[in-house]
Amino acid sequence: MRLVPIAPELIETVAGWTADPTVSRWLDFGNGVQALTPAALRIMTQRPMHCLRVFMPDDADVALGVVGFTNVDRNFKTAMPWIVLGNRTYRHASGRPPASVVALSKLLTLGFTELGLESIYAWVVETNRACLRMNTKLNFRYIGRQRHCHWIDGKPYDRLLFDILAGEHKELPDDDGA
Repeated sequence: MRLVPIAPELIETVAGWTADPTVSRWLDFGNGVQALTPAALRIMTQRPMHCLRVFMPDDADVALGVVGFTNVDRNFKTAMPWIVLGNRTYRHASGRPPASVVALSKLLTLGFTELGLESIYAWVVETNRACLRMNTKLNFRYIGRQRHCHWIDGKPYDRLLFDILAGEHKELPDDDGA
């Protein structure tokens, strides 16, 4: 698996992934924005407070999804990750981590090594079981709960808060190239 900057020809595709209602319901880009427009995504790729990458298998130029940091703060050495799996056709063999987990693991490594981060924090809507499992696999620690702050279909949900420090991260192996 490799992480590459978002090429201009993929902007529309990536924005489309975030606009999928089954995906956007879990997202929050601030000020009530849950899906990115192509214009907003282009701007994000140019701002240092964001670090966005498309993830692809080693053996093909097929974008599987997007992973990134928002709120990158180089003074405080912190950032918040997010991920969207866009192309669900690539699956791992039994016993191997899903592409999204490997991609997020690689993003954490990038954050701790290339960006010099010390602490990465995340939130997950309490009912998003897939993301909760992902955080567990990646050694995030539960640090609290923000109550009734995420609305889905007119109903409030809690956000569970997590973090991981540079010394706690171990990159997951990527055995099969995707």
